[in-house]
Formats: sequence, structure tokens, C-alpha cells
Amino acid sequence: MPAPERLIVGISGASGVIYGIRALEALQKAQVEVHLVVSKSAEMTLAYESEVKLADLKALAHTSYPAQDVGAAISSGSFKTAGMLIAPCSIRTMSEIATGVTSSLLTRAADVTLKERRRLVLMVRESPLHAGHLRTMAALAEMGAIIAPPVPAFYNKPRTVDDIVDHSVGRALDLFGIDVGLVKRWGE
Repeated sequence: MPAPERLIVGISGASGVIYGIRALEALQKAQVEVHLVVSKSAEMTLAYESEVKLADLKALAHTSYPAQDVGAAISSGSFKTAGMLIAPCSIRTMSEIATGVTSSLLTRAADVTLKERRRLVLMVRESPLHAGHLRTMAALAEMGAIIAPPVPAFYNKPRTVDDIVDHSVGRALDLFGIDVGLVKRWGE
């Protein structure tokens, strides 16, 4: 499958903002047109978990939108994309998408992605999970979303946290047909 030309990336407020940062870096290197939306909670998490400034994060995308701009291009099904990656994805974001009761551009864009039958990949990053969380994930999977928690693989013998992050991001991007060389593949 050829790499998509345009992808939406959402970053929500769950811990693990590095997954979103690394995805943006990899997509920029792969010359994929990225449309970015960062939740208000993610802006706070960015400051807590990294040295990356919001302006620098936004600079990794072709276009970025304020989370409250529910009328932005990515909120319409007529805006063609290959889909949307949310990395990381909080339980709140996941729950809003599952119910269709969206309160921000991030969850609206995800809802549109589902209704247009485009690929939606959620790197759900919270744990432990109760039965309600699991039911919500199952409902989203039935709607067509792919639940892809950033679970580390160890067959590749990671030596650093970066190795673990790269593998998870690479596997998530694989779901869109984008191979950015981050994954050490089994048997290769």
C-alpha cells in the first residue's frame, strides 16, 4: 500500500506525549502532509513531560489547528485524508469518540474519520482498565477504530526508552502503510 499523502494527528492529554512527538518527527521525515490538533490537556502534558515547546511541536506539522476550532477543515468529511492517529489517546478522548458526543476539534475529527470509514488508530495510554474502558474499546473496534496501545516489544532487544517509543510509533504508522524505518521486524 503506498504511503498516504495526508494524515491527521491528534495528541490528547494522556501521559506519553513522546509518542505524538515521535510520530510527527517520523511523518515529517517521510514527507507526509500532517494536520495536527493538540488538546488543552495535551498542552499541559507537553510541558510536564518534555522540553519541546508547543510552537516547535506545531512546526512539525503542515497545518495545526486550535482544539476549540470545531469548524476547521479536518472537521469535515469532504476534507480527504488517509485517516487519523491519536498518540497518545486518553480515556476521556476515547470515550468521547465512542459516544459521538464530541467537545473539541480532536474528537470531532476522529468522529468524522469513523463516519467516513477512514482508518482511526488510537494509542490508548492509560492503565489499568476497568470493564467500562474495555467495553468502550470494544465498541470503537466494532465501529472501525483500531485500538493500538503502545505496548513495548522485546524481541527487538530495545536498549533505550527511545528504542521502545520508536517501535510503538513505527507499528502505529504501519497501520497506515507508512514505513519510516523505526521497526526492527520479526525475522528480518
